[in-house]
Amino acid sequence: MINQILSSLAIEANNSGTYLGRWSNEGSAGHLNLVSPINSAALANVLISTASEIELTVEQSHEQFLKWKLLPAPRRGEIIRQVGNLFREKKSDLAKLITVEMGKPLSESEGEVQELIDICDFAVGLSRMLYGLSMHSERPNHRMYEQWHPLGVIGVITAFNFPVAVWAWNAMIAAVCGNTVIWKASEKTPLAAVACLKIIEPIFAKAGFPGVFSLVTGGATVGEKLCKDSRVPLISATGSTAMGRKVGMLAAERFARSLLELGGNNAIIVLEDADLELAARGIAFGAAGTTGQRCTTTRRLLVHRSVYDKLVSRLKVIYSGIQIGDPIDRSNLIGPLIDQPAVDKFLDAIKRSLAEGGSIISGGNLTPGKPSALFVEPTIILASKTHSVPKEETFAPILYVIPVDTLEEAIEINNSVVHGLSSAIFSNNLRATELFLSASGSDCGIANVNIGTSGAEIGGAFGGEKETGGGREAGSDSWKAYMRRQTSTINYGLDLPLAQGVVFKV
Repeated sequence: MINQILSSLAIEANNSGTYLGRWSNEGSAGHLNLVSPINSAALANVLISTASEIELTVEQSHEQFLKWKLLPAPRRGEIIRQVGNLFREKKSDLAKLITVEMGKPLSESEGEVQELIDICDFAVGLSRMLYGLSMHSERPNHRMYEQWHPLGVIGVITAFNFPVAVWAWNAMIAAVCGNTVIWKASEKTPLAAVACLKIIEPIFAKAGFPGVFSLVTGGATVGEKLCKDSRVPLISATGSTAMGRKVGMLAAERFARSLLELGGNNAIIVLEDADLELAARGIAFGAAGTTGQRCTTTRRLLVHRSVYDKLVSRLKVIYSGIQIGDPIDRSNLIGPLIDQPAVDKFLDAIKRSLAEGGSIISGGNLTPGKPSALFVEPTIILASKTHSVPKEETFAPILYVIPVDTLEEAIEINNSVVHGLSSAIFSNNLRATELFLSASGSDCGIANVNIGTSGAEIGGAFGGEKETGGGREAGSDSWKAYMRRQTSTINYGLDLPLAQGVVFKV
């Protein structure tokens, strides 16, 4: 299947059967041996970018930036419109590649590619709305206004779980703002990145701007080199908090900007007046979707004691009906974890949770008889707010259920973790939901009412607080992260008055 998919996406290997990150022939840094988490089948070898290749990529990207930024923003948007249309044509094949390489269900992969398409559409409109404010000056015959200019070469480091969407959030908006983008894809899912750039390469070549988007491949050393390069004024990084801490420090050392989208330990609060069927469905997708490998995955359920038995009973029924297996088969809602270390962490978190007093409500096991050893059961564990393991982010389908007596107690538990990405409440009580959304409520960047913690739309800014990094991507005014603000004052009079009434006579 993989060869058919790659062929349909016009991705060809070199003579040695290796796929190229930059489509050059150097590759002396070695290569990534890729296998599918679905069935352990060999997929491809992808060359790791060498130091000289990375240097050349940055150099060429900077040269292209000097030309690209001069193209009027609406014309940049027109090119991105063509990019979006091409991804529409390739949606099915690209989604299949994501599923084979990463392991998420095909429906979710199609949704990810649709997200890529949607952000292209958003960026096209944005290309005509890069507004700056006009201010009244305190000085007579003066005009003040602000305008926004592109930063330069943007480095984008992405994670395996959304191998194309997060790149698109950054790249499409950065591009219409006048920047060029270097993508350091996850070493676990580089084929999807190769496919994306291969798909759109002809559009930029025809427009006379080859290299607006470029790609480097490899592990942490490749990302580190980007982070240290003074020609890259912004590093946008998505991944673990540990990774983001390193990226932030490297960027800060040279006074560069960093846009960090890191971990999440997200909670759903269910109060006594909630629509429990609605809540159960939202919890199930939030906790088990993408095999728990989303930063917005629901990891804690804070349920009022009065509805605990009823809600947990319903969740057990739902979980028992979730089909686990080959994610290409649309009847399966859960695929494999990404690799064996992820499985080991899943098992270790369950073991440690039980050791400190938790008890398994549902799941907790591996699933023998599947195409690979990476399939696990979505798991529900009864825990306490005093337990430590639920305060950690385990990138796996484990949901910790913690009974609560009041909304105030639930909010306190929601805010008690180091991450601050996504949160939700299920309640039909206006006062309760408004309190949850107020300054005294959730401390997360995302707070939802009567929907789950995952499934963000591109129209709203995406990101979180605390050790989630504080970054914002996608919609709203997130485009400002990719530009520099310039305040200008124009004197059209004959005098030179100073601000604040300062007098300086010469």
